[in-house]
Amino acid sequence: MPITVRSAEAQDQAALQRLFLSTRRQTYTWMDVGAFRLTDLEQQTRGEAILVAEDELGAIAGFIAIWEPDHFIHHLYVVPSQQRRGVGRALLAALPGWPVQKYSLKCLLLNHVAATFYRANGFVEAGREEGEDGEYAVFESGNDAARDA
Repeated sequence: MPITVRSAEAQDQAALQRLFLSTRRQTYTWMDVGAFRLTDLEQQTRGEAILVAEDELGAIAGFIAIWEPDHFIHHLYVVPSQQRRGVGRALLAALPGWPVQKYSLKCLLLNHVAATFYRANGFVEAGREEGEDGEYAVFESGNDAARDA
């Protein structure tokens, strides 16, 4: 399936809000998912760069939000029906400097699917911390040999 990745535009906002809300409600079953709101996306991505993945029909299949100054991946979400089709990999591949540029992220330990995805895409666990939503792993991308080449 061909995936196109581009910068998010204002007209994407409503679809991104729905994707963010519905996917979080399906994924974070151990949390109070009733507390999640459509407006969470704006609040949680303020000042971040957002890239959108579209499927072959032009429908939004996922997005990635990064805090560029720190090369920090804050969010990566894929529509459940689009998972395991290369959307997440395409979003990572579209990051500036990928794969040489090192990126980091936090992943809740209870989110086994996401942790498995990041490991499969070259991220290594650099530590663990406790947050308000539970324990999470800090992952770092990149192959030191590739970055140093």
